[in-house]
Amino acid sequence: MTVTRFAPSPNGSLHLGHAYSAIVAHDLAKERGGRFLLRVEDIDGERSLPEKPEEFREDLAWLGLEWEEVPAQSTRLESYEQVARDLLGRGLLYPCSCTRKQILALKPRMGPEGAIYPGTCKGRLLDPEKPAALRLDADRAMAEVGEQFWEDEVGGTQIADPRVFGDVVLVRKDAPASYHLAATLDDAADGVTLVTRGQDLFAVTHIHRVLQELLHLPVPTWHHHPILLDDTGEKLAKRRNSPSLADRRKQGEDGKELAARLRAGEFPTGITLASA
Repeated sequence: MTVTRFAPSPNGSLHLGHAYSAIVAHDLAKERGGRFLLRVEDIDGERSLPEKPEEFREDLAWLGLEWEEVPAQSTRLESYEQVARDLLGRGLLYPCSCTRKQILALKPRMGPEGAIYPGTCKGRLLDPEKPAALRLDADRAMAEVGEQFWEDEVGGTQIADPRVFGDVVLVRKDAPASYHLAATLDDAADGVTLVTRGQDLFAVTHIHRVLQELLHLPVPTWHHHPILLDDTGEKLAKRRNSPSLADRRKQGEDGKELAARLRAGEFPTGITLASA
């Protein structure tokens, strides 16, 4: 059975880009007689706003979507911590005290997510009393799992290689897990068989696929759909004040009609769908 999900973070309101992503995931599940899940990814510290999950539910219902809700990330902290201890004990993680500013000052190479960490703290003894993130030793991880593949319904077969990102953070200084670790563990716990999300997250699947192999987790298929762009060619984003679904809803717009237009590829003026 196909099980897919929509997993927003409650650090702001949903916008048309979220609506499109939720509709794609919902419709893929329904077309295949499967399940569509809602998971709230709420471990982003003070940025996680407690009122937003209920707003999300109202938005999805307004769009005419039906879903099953699974436990939010904030209820799963112990599982993240346990896995991090396991990876650390296996020598696959190492502590890093570097700040973003310190890393950028080294003029590092750039990768798909920005600056590639140059390994400054690898092999160093750090003060255990000072805050430190935990980074994945990508070379060691690849040596352990060997060549791995993943399947994308849009992009086809991919060879997994997280080394294009360098040694990514799996446990943040201010949270028990990064997006990479939490989302990978959550998808396995929720029985997700089809990870549906935007093309902007295509590259991070290299990291997630290797984590699945390291942790002996089930391997889903992925579906990375095109994303909506604004009139400047940038993706819609909360931080760029893209108009919210909640505002549209409160202004009396018909959510089901909006969903039908998004399905038909009819977008508001200035909004376009990125080419595949």
